[in-house]
Amino acid sequence: MTKERKSELIAQLVNILSEMIEVDSASQKNAPSDTVEMLTVKECTEAVKGLSEHTVRKLIKQEKLPYIRTGEGKNGKILINKADLLAYFGR
Repeated sequence: MTKERKSELIAQLVNILSEMIEVDSASQKNAPSDTVEMLTVKECTEAVKGLSEHTVRKLIKQEKLPYIRTGEGKNGKILINKADLLAYFGR
């Protein structure tokens, strides 16, 4: 095999790999994210400008904002899905 032939094969391989990378990158951008971002009450106030901790707790108590509580009883940390929070205030 000559040097020219080797160079041609390497160039073809590089082109094929570049195309595969581009296709893979595009499919990752279009794929929905499986990650869920949970926020504490304080982090909610940072995510939505003008929102107070009192308001977040009030919305939770009124069952307008879904949440989960980690830990035991009332001492557990309240976590709110960021997507749910933004959807509520995005109305």
